[in-house]
Amino acid sequence: MRSKIAPLSRSVALSLVVITLMSGLSGCRRSNRAADRLAEDSSAVQNLESNLTFNDITLNQADDQGQTLWKIEADQATYSQDQQVARVENPEGELFQDGKAVFQVSAQSGEVQQDGEKVVLNGEIVAKDLRDGMVMRGNQLEWLPQEDLLIVREGLNVTHPQLRVSATEARAYSRERRVELLGKIVATSRDPALRLNAEQLVWRLQDQIVVSDRRIQVERLDGNRVTDRAIANQAEVNLKAKVATLKQNANLVLQDPPVIVTSNLLTWNLQNETLVSNQPVTVQQRQQQITLTADQGRMDISRKIVYLNRNVKAVSQRNQSELDADSLTWNMDSQRVVAEGNVNYSQSNPPLNLRGPRAVGRLQDQTVIVSGGRVVTEIIPGNIN
Repeated sequence: MRSKIAPLSRSVALSLVVITLMSGLSGCRRSNRAADRLAEDSSAVQNLESNLTFNDITLNQADDQGQTLWKIEADQATYSQDQQVARVENPEGELFQDGKAVFQVSAQSGEVQQDGEKVVLNGEIVAKDLRDGMVMRGNQLEWLPQEDLLIVREGLNVTHPQLRVSATEARAYSRERRVELLGKIVATSRDPALRLNAEQLVWRLQDQIVVSDRRIQVERLDGNRVTDRAIANQAEVNLKAKVATLKQNANLVLQDPPVIVTSNLLTWNLQNETLVSNQPVTVQQRQQQITLTADQGRMDISRKIVYLNRNVKAVSQRNQSELDADSLTWNMDSQRVVAEGNVNYSQSNPPLNLRGPRAVGRLQDQTVIVSGGRVVTEIIPGNIN
């Protein structure tokens, strides 16, 4: 049967020692070796004052309102009164917030420090969130109940229905349901199938949102194969909505269609297979050597169609042709473009410049037809070979 005890104060520990010694001294007076026993017991006073050991013990700590902060069972607890530290072996227990158990923990050893204001566990850490089943494993745990902070570090691995994570450290705030992840993070989600690589992430569990304000790589997976890869200086991944918002020097490399999209803002809807930007955007198809730029754009990834608006420019590097317009639709399968509004098409060989309200054709073949309303054709004879 385990004994139950709260962290001992120095006065309580000394009282236990004095009671023990007084009983011993009364017995010593009935012997002829009272002086020797007195010397031995004096030594015992010094030893017990510095270390008190209890086996099969339950420790707990409450706040000023009487609400439990933590409760730990251990095979053994050794109190060092001068350091105000209790060392425990094979601890198991629960960590509380606002009077309710929020984490279940176990470890190989640990310490209770600063009159119970800090719990440190070491070796084969397992910390389970009792509300949603998140499990954190590592080699060191700190519980700071006054700060509502649980830290797990050293070989950290996290499993949760939303994410599986490996990182250097996790800092969990139980009231806010927020976890900060630090250092060499690899996080994978099943639905959507993503892998995140970063140095810092903030995971808002209730919102099912992961945020990074540092450089991050987001990879879309098909089994173990990477199908698309995005890199940005900032990102927000909404796991519930299946939307990744990429900010600041965002670069998305798509495999099908094979294009690279860059902007300071890209909204990637993984479920609807769309990509949207309301900031200047560039789309490159390296195989066909075509580059498109505009003030804003949208891509239907599954249909392989790009829609661009405002200050649109399409350039074919292969034959030095260029098309400017107010808006443009590009079918990446057929390579057909439809441009509308203030269309200006030019090519270098043979030299030609066409202006009009609408244009249809293929840039790489120089088969662009400008039509509708008044069309102006300009040919520069001096440049004809």
